[in-house]
Amino acid sequence: MTETKTKKSVTKPASQRPPAALGKAKTADEITRRSFFSWLSIGWVAFIAATGSFFTMMLRFFFPNVLFEPVQTFRAGYPEDYTIGEVDLRWKDKYGVWLVRNEEGIYALSTVCTHLGCTPNWLGLEQKFKCPCHGSGFYKTGINFEGPAPRPLERYKITLADDGQIIVDKTMVYQKEKNQWNNSEAFLKV
Repeated sequence: MTETKTKKSVTKPASQRPPAALGKAKTADEITRRSFFSWLSIGWVAFIAATGSFFTMMLRFFFPNVLFEPVQTFRAGYPEDYTIGEVDLRWKDKYGVWLVRNEEGIYALSTVCTHLGCTPNWLGLEQKFKCPCHGSGFYKTGINFEGPAPRPLERYKITLADDGQIIVDKTMVYQKEKNQWNNSEAFLKV
């Protein structure tokens, strides 16, 4: 009987005994080696993701925003392709140009209203350009006659190539109020 008493006195209570298997925690408050490394790896992954996204945003500043615009100089066919007294609309959408032929020659008008930059429409029955935004009206020549547009439409440089085709150059702009419509490149005599 004395031996059993000694065994009971040697046996530790359940709260002081070590866990049965290595690496097993008794309560949720204790951190195991496995849980420590899993939380550490999650932390590193989050840190690397945050750092990577930060440097990606920083690299974005090395590449400026580029707006690709259509070609500013284009060939518009031969003078015979255009009817006298008519406004040709085929280059309106692609290049923003109307080609108009009268008895003296051909000129290229800008499709940008001089009021706030809207695109006027050609009204064939009324023989005028009419801006849908604020009602500005322009004659076939590009001169403004109604609405808030402060000045006439602009003209572009128009020349003939060696092969006889019309070349329109939108980098050269001619304005009526500066007496630039009299320039030989603002009007193509054919």
